[in-house]
Order: sequence, then C-alpha cells, then structure tokens
Amino acid sequence: MNYDFSVRWYQRNFHETLVTQRKKRLIEIAHRRWGKDEIVLNGFRELSQKRVGTYWHCFPEYAQARKAIWNGINGHTGKRRIDEAFPPEIRKRTNDNDMFIETVWGSTWQLLGSDRYDATVGSGPVGIAYSEWALCNPAAWAYHKPMIEETDGTAAFITTPRGANHAKRMFDRAVSSDFWFAELSSIEDTGALTKAQLDESLAEYIDLYGEELGRSLFEQEYYCSFEAAIVGSYYGSQLARARKEGRICKVEWDESLPVHTVWDIGFSDDTCILFCQFLMGEVRIIDTYSTNGKSLEHYAGVITGKDYTYAAHWLPHDAQAKTLVAAGRSVIEQLGKDLGLKNLQILPNKNTEQQGILAARQMFSRLWIDDSQDKFIDALTNFRREWDDDKKCFRDKPVHDWTNHYADALRYLAWVWAEPRAKPEEKKNQILQIGKPSTMTFDDLLKASKKRRLQD
Repeated sequence: MNYDFSVRWYQRNFHETLVTQRKKRLIEIAHRRWGKDEIVLNGFRELSQKRVGTYWHCFPEYAQARKAIWNGINGHTGKRRIDEAFPPEIRKRTNDNDMFIETVWGSTWQLLGSDRYDATVGSGPVGIAYSEWALCNPAAWAYHKPMIEETDGTAAFITTPRGANHAKRMFDRAVSSDFWFAELSSIEDTGALTKAQLDESLAEYIDLYGEELGRSLFEQEYYCSFEAAIVGSYYGSQLARARKEGRICKVEWDESLPVHTVWDIGFSDDTCILFCQFLMGEVRIIDTYSTNGKSLEHYAGVITGKDYTYAAHWLPHDAQAKTLVAAGRSVIEQLGKDLGLKNLQILPNKNTEQQGILAARQMFSRLWIDDSQDKFIDALTNFRREWDDDKKCFRDKPVHDWTNHYADALRYLAWVWAEPRAKPEEKKNQILQIGKPSTMTFDDLLKASKKRRLQD
C-alpha cells in the first residue's frame, strides 16, 4: 500500500541502517525539524514487516508520547501522525488507553514513557526507539537493554543535545564503535531551512530568552551544540563553577571519616541514596545509588554491603508515616527493627521545595562530587523549572521527571549540612560535625587523627 511518507536525502543513512539492520544500535543527534520521530515511526513499521515482533517507541514522559504522537497532528497534512505511520487498514487491533497497535502481519507497536519504563515487565521487544533521548531517564535503557540483547534486537536513539549529559556520552562512545551507527546532523549539514527561516528562529529565541541565552539555545537546537545551558536549570551555573574549580573529580572515600547516607524514598518510583562525608566545611559525595521497584530489604542490603562506617542514615519526613501495606509500620521502623540499620534520623518537615533548592545552591560552593556518578550529575544538570508556553515565562516549580529524586536527595543533604545535630560541647569528635567549618587548624586535625588511630 502507499504511505504518506518519503525519506529526505539527509535521513537516508539512518533510515537504511535501521530497516536493513546493518547495525543494530543507532544514535542520531539532529537539529530541530529534522524529522526524527517521523523517520523512526515509519522505519519501525517497515522493520516490523521484515521481522515480526514487539516494537516500542519511548518518550521522556508517558503523557508526552500521547500528546506528540498518538494524538499529534501533522501540520503539513492535517492527519494524525499515528494514522500516517500505521494506517487503519494495516491494523488488526488498536488499544487507545495503552497506545498499542497490532498489525495484520502480527507485529505489535506501542508508545512508552521513560518515566514509566518498568511497566513493561515480561515483554520481549525486538526493537525500541528513544525519542528526545537527552531528556529521557537513562535508567530506561539500562532496564530495557537486557531484553533487546536477549532478542538480538534493534535500539535507536534520536535527540537534539541537552548539555553534556548521557546522550553526549553515548554519542561519543558510538562514534568510535564498529557496532554503532552514529551521526550528527546540524542545520549546516542538511540545509533544511533557509537563511530567512533561521534568522526568524534566532530572533524568536532572543525575544524569549535574551541575547546570550537565546543565541546559546539556538546553537543547541539547530547547530547541535552540546555546550548550551539547560533552559531553566536550577543548578546549571553552580555545576559549571564546580567543574571550573575542579570540584567534580575523583573523590576518594576517606576511611578515617564516617559516611552519612541521605535518602529520597520513592514509594512508586525511584529511591535515591547519596553517600556523603563531611570534613572542614566540605561536603563530599563519594557514591550514589538509585533504582526502583525494590524492597526496603534490598536498600538495606546495599547499605550493609559496602565497607563504609556509617554515622547516620537521614530519611525524609514521610519515612515515619505508617502504611497499610506494611501492617501499620513506617519505613523507619522497618529499616531499624526489621532490617537492623542503626542511627536512623528523620529530617524535619519545615522547609518547602523552593527553600530546599535555595539551601542546596548555598551549599554548592562547598560541594565535591565524585565524577563517576554520571547519573547523579546528569540529573542535577537537567533539573529545571517548568516553562509556561502561554505566558512565555518559567513557572515557580520544577519539572517533575526522573531528575527529581536525585534533586530531592540533594536538598535533603543541604538540610543535613545546615542543621546542627547537637550542641558543640556534646560532640566528642569535632571531625564528625556537620555544617560550618571547624575552628581546628590543619595541624590540629592531623594530630587529632593520629591520636585517634593510636587509641584504636
């Protein structure tokens, strides 16, 4: 049958590689209006005829997938985009609620969100595409990868840049790998827009965001620059300063200091744990852990499975709420009484989210982050304010996506650091104090450390 689709010349390399499966891992970094979703939608339809199986198309958020693809209208044709790629006559079954299509030749295709990536348990996909991969939760691919490897399937990643995050790292690795197709298509490479159209777009960006940020974002969207700041990023400037000052580096675990853990507990999504040490006013994040769908026993096992000596485990306020599913016991009761964790602390519920973000910003100049904690750094980079398209301004609240759990853990850490836990005279060891710098000199610190080790 005839489909209302034709491959543009600059899409050919990606399209041919996808449908012939010459390579089964593909990443395309492409400018705005390149036709990324269109080429993957139609490419997967073609591929599904050659290899019958399950195919997924994953957006950063589930609701976004419905808006952009399932209900989205092609402005050039006036037709639903999903009807163009999968016309009704090739469908055997359609489930609107699940955004699911079964074709007459036996393949299935479905829209997903990386914010609900674990809702696909038990499936065996032979193809998956990630739209706007730079904004997706990178844990989605970690979760889906074993499924694709088991079926010897195809994975395609399409995106415009969003800073130097997981998408850039994947692209950099793919460029040097024989197993991957990797291509960067800027507006200079494709010539898809005229100079007048580009000038108009640049002027719009400058009107919305000002001269400096507007030009930076224009470079990102059309020239595929990885250097542009994330629009509305809460911690973008703080991270840039930390990198410049060398505070995102290899941060070694100091065995002479205890470790504090700071938790953000997700009851239906990710739980995030930061492993931190404090010394002379420095806040050192030496390790992080995040996953979802696991029991409290799993997280307790992660804690006890490390060689650290712990000072305290800091839990959010809702960890003391009693839950019906746990027979009326709270998270703190289960972790302590049932699973044996010691020195569990509850953070006071006295600060708003915005106050916590401000506290985290104030702490940032003292913050050192181990550079191997890529997911944590990416989350802070992409943690950003909501944009109001109608009012053309930022809302005073963050986008709630995969970045929130790490960002929440960071603001809880800021509260731990800022709040004195006891009066100074009650502290036997000044090295363990949290908060502002100790008055001990460096020589005093060395002497105290030597004395403690001799005593041990």
